[in-house]
Amino acid sequence: MLIIAIDTSSRKGSIALCRGDGGSFEVLQLTPLAGGTYSARLMPTISSLLEQNRFDRSALNGFVTVSGPGSFTGLRVGLATVKGLCEILRKPLATVSMLEALAVTYGLAGETVLAVLDAGRGEVYAGEYQVGSSNASMIREYITKLADFTPVGISGRLLTPDSPVFGVLRPAHAGIELVDPVQADGIGRIGIRKLMAGEVADPARVDVNYIRRSDAEIFSVPGP
Repeated sequence: MLIIAIDTSSRKGSIALCRGDGGSFEVLQLTPLAGGTYSARLMPTISSLLEQNRFDRSALNGFVTVSGPGSFTGLRVGLATVKGLCEILRKPLATVSMLEALAVTYGLAGETVLAVLDAGRGEVYAGEYQVGSSNASMIREYITKLADFTPVGISGRLLTPDSPVFGVLRPAHAGIELVDPVQADGIGRIGIRKLMAGEVADPARVDVNYIRRSDAEIFSVPGP
């Protein structure tokens, strides 16, 4: 199975061309994307990845993208691009939560993992997951003030890829781990499993998982 995996959830995005099946996984190429360039660079980068690896778009078997949480604009651009490609090329789409990706990548089978991401404004996104052998089942995802964050009843790992969050939480939670961010190749590894298992999203209906409302919604003034 040949796929394109995309992450535009933060200021440092990436795209990966990956190939795999039930027993193998290979990253053919991983390309970084700078935040603020997603709308201009996504399509050219996808075309370049395919051309450099001598594949036509018809060779692709599916697409995978991060659905959230993270940058409102980045997520929207990424999902809109992938939805359009899936509809035009008639290819399946799998979506992955970045919190889920952290749990799958760093968690151990059988444990509960609480993954934490910097949400800005003194807040964090938190995702509690039960980790399986090759996937993770969501217990809940939520947003809370960093100062009020109190993990309770977590028998497994508490982890974050964000240094500022790690620095604030470490004094009270000695077991917290600072891990490397999951890039598009890691998203692709999870996405291939989903695609092969038939866990696909409807491009016409799938939406971004913001967890919280956008600034436009928060600061809008109700009409008379």
